[in-house]
Amino acid sequence: MFETYRHLRHKYSKISLYQERRLIKQAQGRSKAKKNELVERHVWFVIFRINKIAFPAYSARFGDEILSQAIYILYDKVKTYDLRYKDKYGNTKPVRFCSYIWKRIDGFIIDYLKKELKKERQEQSLDWGGSDYRNDVFIYEEPHKYRHKKSDNFLLT
Repeated sequence: MFETYRHLRHKYSKISLYQERRLIKQAQGRSKAKKNELVERHVWFVIFRINKIAFPAYSARFGDEILSQAIYILYDKVKTYDLRYKDKYGNTKPVRFCSYIWKRIDGFIIDYLKKELKKERQEQSLDWGGSDYRNDVFIYEEPHKYRHKKSDNFLLT
């Protein structure tokens, strides 16, 4: 799982907030290479969030699909990142890109897992435990009308 992205882990070193904001500005300015670099720098953050939120079995089963769709979210978030963000008091407050995307990524992971697990439950409920219920023959056995107590065994012969 996630083997295709393993080479990215050591490709980029950690950068300062100033360098990250400069990279975001270049990525928003139509530089496709800088946009790709910014997304590649944060793929491991998304992998970390998948492993943190999802149970290991779900992470192994759905992790690659979640990651591939989360990459599109990263590209969208590059466009919407506000370099002139101000807090409620009007002070400029620079925010790391990880801090900006984590809630959206977490929400996406939870929504994706809910959707997939709901789909599986619906398929299982139609399946009735692995057999095709439309081909099964259900026989209703009517209880014997003259059921007797053990002491009345002589009547059954």
